[in-house]
Amino acid sequence: MKRSLGAKTLIYPTPVWIVGTYDRQEKPNGMTASWGGICCSDPPCVAVSLRKSTHSFANLLDRQAFTINVPSQKHVKVADYFGLVSGHDTDKFAATGLTPVRSQVVDAPYVQEFPLVLECRLVHVFELGLHTQFVGEVLDVKAEEGVLDGKGMPDMLKVQPMIFSPGNQVYYGVGSTLGQGFSIGKEIAGDQSKIESI
Repeated sequence: MKRSLGAKTLIYPTPVWIVGTYDRQEKPNGMTASWGGICCSDPPCVAVSLRKSTHSFANLLDRQAFTINVPSQKHVKVADYFGLVSGHDTDKFAATGLTPVRSQVVDAPYVQEFPLVLECRLVHVFELGLHTQFVGEVLDVKAEEGVLDGKGMPDMLKVQPMIFSPGNQVYYGVGSTLGQGFSIGKEIAGDQSKIESI
């Protein structure tokens, strides 16, 4: 039997991203965000939702650009720190020893030490309530060579991204491989299989 928990933001998993922006003084900033995900395949777009009170909110609107930086599990303390303090009065890169790199594609910095980066141009802004959703078109993806598989795509188990549990506010690592997408369900689908989920 299921128990009603009320209207809450309980969905699993949510990502652990660092949103990279520049402020008006050209200072690089990063902010931890978990309210986000892929929202379009063509053009490739991701969405992230921020509160207006954050330093990154104004930066993103001013620069019309942002990066999504995917930290690996070894950066869990840094990722948490980036969400605990404000870039308004703290240089998070200096405090953590991470390296901001100026994107050559968009007007935003990315984190050199993180294995996967998406460089995004702001294309839509949606007021939702407490949060505002920013949709960015992905203009480039950068990945460390060491996290790529034999086909040149990021391997989840090599990237070692973190996921966040909104209910208990805990970070988790990714688990084991379960099966190949658009393949393991064919035994059930039989001749009726067709791709509808993406």
